[in-house]
Amino acid sequence: MKHYKPTSPSRRNMTGATFRGVLTASEPTKSLTGGFKRSNGRNNQGRITTRHKGGGHKRLFRDVDFSYGKRDIEGKITTVEYDPNRSGYISVVVYKDGEKRYMLLPKSLGVGSTIIASEKAPVTPGNKLPLKNIPVGTFVYNIEVKPTGGAKLVRSAGNYAEVIAQDAGYTQIKLPSTEVRKINDESWATVGEVSKDEHRLVNFGKAGRSRWKGIRPTVRGTAQNPVDHPHGGGEGRQGRGRRRAISVYGKPTGKGQKSRRAKKYSNVLIVSRRKVGKKR
Repeated sequence: MKHYKPTSPSRRNMTGATFRGVLTASEPTKSLTGGFKRSNGRNNQGRITTRHKGGGHKRLFRDVDFSYGKRDIEGKITTVEYDPNRSGYISVVVYKDGEKRYMLLPKSLGVGSTIIASEKAPVTPGNKLPLKNIPVGTFVYNIEVKPTGGAKLVRSAGNYAEVIAQDAGYTQIKLPSTEVRKINDESWATVGEVSKDEHRLVNFGKAGRSRWKGIRPTVRGTAQNPVDHPHGGGEGRQGRGRRRAISVYGKPTGKGQKSRRAKKYSNVLIVSRRKVGKKR
């Protein structure tokens, strides 16, 4: 972790990830980048669907490969790079046929390491295999929910899931949320843990740094008016006046309350619900 001298009140507790000695390239690979429009929490009609998003520094899109289409061809990691669009590090992989692709870098690999996506690949960090070929107890990330669907689960910095069982065409995975879920064993995953595990320790230190990241302020419900939030109103400071804390939309939120839809399509695949609240 990088700590700063307390030259101002906001600088006193500010921390950051250490890039020196880790990153090997200051500019991204031009052929793997492009411009893009950030949604800023809006849908295709321009309406806010996710609050507290907007602004932030302009970003260049890095085309990270989350598919598992490049099989049985060995690749070599040539760079370790920062990506403003995600929390983990990325790296350029040059394959033996000459093609270059970005990948999400695992924790223990660096420049010069080799990786391969194959059904018969050794179970070592960075290699990509079907879940049915990964032994119980192995840590994995970049997990497909459906075969050929591309990696969707466990992609944030420092995260990993654990293979805990193989049973009747399904692999049981313990996710970072503590949920245990069944996934089709024909789906692919990458062995290892996502790099940059110190990311969770970073302290922004000031409100402005959140705005650079595109995070807008969050106002407490009790500080709002009744027309704006169910917790709002009252003379002076008031309790919320109801048994359960709810969001501005009236849905249960926080304090370990269950918010999952009762009839969600994937309920049949959940072996054990995630633990919530302080006891987690």
